[in-house]
Amino acid sequence: MKQAALSAATGGMNQKTDAQIVAEVLHGNRGAYAHLVDKYKGPVFNLALGMTGNYHDAEDLAQETFIRAYEKLNLFDEDRKFFTWLYTIGINLIRNHLKKKRAETSAVKLFAHRPPRAPSGGTGGEARQDDVLGLEKALLRLKPEVRQAIILKYRQGLTFEEVAEITVSSVSAVKMRIYRGLSALKGMMKE
Repeated sequence: MKQAALSAATGGMNQKTDAQIVAEVLHGNRGAYAHLVDKYKGPVFNLALGMTGNYHDAEDLAQETFIRAYEKLNLFDEDRKFFTWLYTIGINLIRNHLKKKRAETSAVKLFAHRPPRAPSGGTGGEARQDDVLGLEKALLRLKPEVRQAIILKYRQGLTFEEVAEITVSSVSAVKMRIYRGLSALKGMMKE
């Protein structure tokens, strides 16, 4: 009987909108915030990892994003999407982090810990892995505002409008950043 009640309660929470969950948290149900964390922890971590190139920094920044969001939950505007509001908090934390720690230093740390590859029989897997690692290195060489626009658009799958809202930019500025960033990446990959 308890399991059926728990299942019904959990199922009900999964059907609620983010704004409804925020309202519950603000009315004293602090545990409801865990549903928002579970829902967005992967995308927030991936955003931080893509921007910093450092797993441990990304973990810390993702955790700090959720802490800050919780502390400022009373400022959430129900007319906005929760995830764009949350990403805006995350982007601001990441920007501040990158100001303190240069992106090139993070890139060196990321690739210094790369495990050695075993010799292969030329299956092509190594070439693909090298391309992916080369792309990651090139991405970290882009200016932070260009890198974040590319990550939000292509890794997070957001629309240009959502990227513009998160980065507090116009849609045309976001499109230009992405276009220039992709052109720069193409040039770096040819090197």
